[in-house]
Amino acid sequence: MSNREEPAAAAPAGPGVAETVPIEHETRERLVRMLIVALPLAAIASAGWLAWGGTLHWQDLLVLAIVYALSGAGVTVGYHRLFTHRSFKTSRVVRLLFAVLGSMAVEGSVVEWVATHRRHHDFSDRPGDPHSPHAEHAPGWRGAISGLMHAHIGWMFRGKDMANPGRYARDLIDDRDLRFVSRTFPLWALVGLVLPFGLGFMLTGSVIGGLTGLLWGGAVRIFLLHHATFSINSLCHFFGRTPFGTGDESRNLAWLAPITFGEAWHNNHHAFPTSARHGLGRWQLDPGAWLIALLERSHLVWDVVRISPERQSAKRVLAP
Repeated sequence: MSNREEPAAAAPAGPGVAETVPIEHETRERLVRMLIVALPLAAIASAGWLAWGGTLHWQDLLVLAIVYALSGAGVTVGYHRLFTHRSFKTSRVVRLLFAVLGSMAVEGSVVEWVATHRRHHDFSDRPGDPHSPHAEHAPGWRGAISGLMHAHIGWMFRGKDMANPGRYARDLIDDRDLRFVSRTFPLWALVGLVLPFGLGFMLTGSVIGGLTGLLWGGAVRIFLLHHATFSINSLCHFFGRTPFGTGDESRNLAWLAPITFGEAWHNNHHAFPTSARHGLGRWQLDPGAWLIALLERSHLVWDVVRISPERQSAKRVLAP
C-alpha cells in the first residue's frame, strides 16, 4: 500500500459554473432545518428530566455511544476526509457505508455537505465563506457574538443560496452510488433512528428499552453530534492556537478534539486539507485518523495522504 502527499483540496470545477444556486422550496427547507434543530433540543430536556427521575440506564448510554461513534465517523472520516478532501482511497462498499453513516448524522446529504465544505475552504473567513464568524460581521464584542452565532447555526437559516454542487461536488454527482445515497438522504436519516431503537430493544428485551434507546441514541445523539460539528465552524475559527500559517482564522482547540474525532485540530487541517491525519502532533488525539489507520492495516483503504515533517516545518509559525 502506498502513501500520497498532495496539496489540492477540492475537485476542479468547470469554467463558467456558478458558485452558488438558489435554495429550492426555501420556506419548506427552513421549516425542515428548524425541526432538525428544535426536536433534538426538546429531546435533551426530556432526557434530562427522565435521567433526574432515575430512568437512565447503562443500556441507554451504550446505545448513545455506539450510534454517536458510527454517525460521527461517517461525518469526519466519510463526508469530510474521504469525500470532501479525498485523503485516502477505498472500495465501493466502504464508500457506500461511509456515505450512509454520514447521512445518519442528519447534517445534510453527502453532495450538499461536501459542496458547502469545499466552498468554505475556497473562501475561508472571507466574503463567500458559508459559515465564517468573521466575514461580513461588525467589529467589537457584538460583532463577535453575532459572528459566532452565525457560524454555529445561523448560517443554515440565512435563506439566500447554497454552494452549487455542480461546481463544488461534480465528482460526487458523477458517482452513481453517491448520487443515489444523496437523493435518498431522508431514508438514511430514518435508519439512524431505527438503529438505536433496535439496539435498545435487543439490549433490554422491551419496547420501552427500544424507545429510551431511540431517545438517547437518536434525538440526544443528533443534538450532541450536531453541536460538536457546528463548534468546528464557530469555536475553531475563534479560539485556540494557530501553529501554522493559513491565511485565515482556523485554530486548534484541544479539548474539543476527542468528541469531534480529531476535527478540532482545525488549523492543522486548513494548513494541509488533504491530510488524513488532523492531529499532526504526537499528543494530538485524532480518533478519525486512528480509524483510517486501522482500515489501512486491514487492507480496506489505501493511498492514505500523509504530510512529511519537512512540509510541516515549512509552514509552521509556532513551535510545536
